[in-house]
Amino acid sequence: MSFSTEPDASSRYPTFQDALARRILAHPGIGDHQSDSQEDADALDDFASYLARELWSFLPPVLREAPYEDRASVPDVEDLSLENIPTSFTDSLISYGLVEDEESAVVFLRRVLRDYVADACAPPPVWSKTRTKECEICEREVPLTYHHLIPREVHDKVRKKKWHPESMLNSVAWLCR
Repeated sequence: MSFSTEPDASSRYPTFQDALARRILAHPGIGDHQSDSQEDADALDDFASYLARELWSFLPPVLREAPYEDRASVPDVEDLSLENIPTSFTDSLISYGLVEDEESAVVFLRRVLRDYVADACAPPPVWSKTRTKECEICEREVPLTYHHLIPREVHDKVRKKKWHPESMLNSVAWLCR
């Protein structure tokens, strides 16, 4: 099994990092204290980024890719063997008081992975549910219409050449005239 060492910008890495950051914020004592300090927010972002980078290369490729189109190929998080997680991840969680021991670090990681898989494998939104009040280009509040980002006339060609996943075909932008 080959593992990449660096997160790929086009991958699901940002989704994983967000799931990890949300779990950190949900921890009692971290998300409870309200701080408007940009310094605190930057430190939390750096910490979540560090942990995500440490873990990403240890995740199986099928989990790192987690496609909506083939959700059945993604293993159940409870069935994953997590003995090979880096000690730096576990030690960091213990040092910051997020977990008490290695066992609770694995439980924490399983929660992160459940959130990540749910987000990564979620179906794309129905175009009508993406409606905004402002034009997505000029940001004015005027009457809007939706426009397909991949023109409907080329959907057959896109499918044939596999330029985009099927789920991307009905992506729209809400624009003013």
